[in-house]
Amino acid sequence: MHTSDAHPTLASPGLHPAGLPETLAWVGGSEGHLRLLDQTRLPSEVVFLECKTAEDVWNAIRVLSVRGAPAIGVAAAFGLVLGLRPNREQPRAAFLAHLDTVSAYLRGCRPTAVNLAWALGEMRLHAFATPGNGAALWLSLWQFAQHLAAQDAATCRRIGEFGAPLIPDGGGVLTHCNAGALATVAYGTALAALYVAHEQGKRFRVYADETRPLLQGARLTAFELAAAGLDVTVLCDHAAASLMQSGQVQAVIVGADRIAANGDVANKIGTYTVALAAQRHGIPFYVAAPRSTFDLSLATGAGIPIEQRAAEEVTHFAGLSTAPAGVGVYNPAFDVTPAELITALVTERGLIQPPAADVIRTLLGP
Repeated sequence: MHTSDAHPTLASPGLHPAGLPETLAWVGGSEGHLRLLDQTRLPSEVVFLECKTAEDVWNAIRVLSVRGAPAIGVAAAFGLVLGLRPNREQPRAAFLAHLDTVSAYLRGCRPTAVNLAWALGEMRLHAFATPGNGAALWLSLWQFAQHLAAQDAATCRRIGEFGAPLIPDGGGVLTHCNAGALATVAYGTALAALYVAHEQGKRFRVYADETRPLLQGARLTAFELAAAGLDVTVLCDHAAASLMQSGQVQAVIVGADRIAANGDVANKIGTYTVALAAQRHGIPFYVAAPRSTFDLSLATGAGIPIEQRAAEEVTHFAGLSTAPAGVGVYNPAFDVTPAELITALVTERGLIQPPAADVIRTLLGP
């Protein structure tokens, strides 16, 4: 994997907030590669990773250079394309067998965000439904990965249009972690509602939890909202309830990494705490996510696998130890917010309110 300090390219007008570097893009033709914005370097540096193999993409997802469920899914689709490129001359059966091997490898890099498995599953279905040998299949998969990227951008825009009416004009909106353009191909999920509301002339203040231990709110959400010209204030995670108590928050909106059939939501660790505080203060709590983030095979959130990350993320900061050596560490990347704490789910097909199994299936289908 190579890095590049090249000037950031921008996504198509109308699909990406102005002033933001593009999260991911395929560069060049069929012999090209995947370019990822290295989000571990933000906000101090804008650096791109030039991913030329499936291993490059696996590592970028694992270390959070690319993160956010929708972006992970699209990156994995392109990772599959890269992993299969050396096998283009194989006959159909051998190519498809290798597809399953590379897909299984990519699925293993992060367990919680269902979009990763969804995107790879869509790629597999497309390959098996496409006639031809390895060369024809590979070309079709490359084109289909680009389709998934374009689809994600359009889906996020629709989520924003459904979510914008929920944003209080003149009020305060709290968000946790990063569910914006940096977490998707363009626009974001939760932050898409803010971008569209801002386009419509609403003016409001966004409060971004810093989101420990990796500070996605302070580093990423604040970075992209400020770049897009929105009013954003960063706060310590533990200040959220106090801010609500003071009357400065009129709505909470967050993203999701997986949503169970009953509406339980897995999102960045700390989301459950925010939802409890919002309920206590009578503040609506919204979750924005595309259809691909729903896992209807899981009856409840109890079945969602929760990724446990390295102890050093908690015991160290900027390379310095912040805890005694040898202490135990509990570092789940996500928690599960029960559906009863959620006012509505915002999807590209509309609002799911209340977020219950029958309402979810009616709107999204089986």
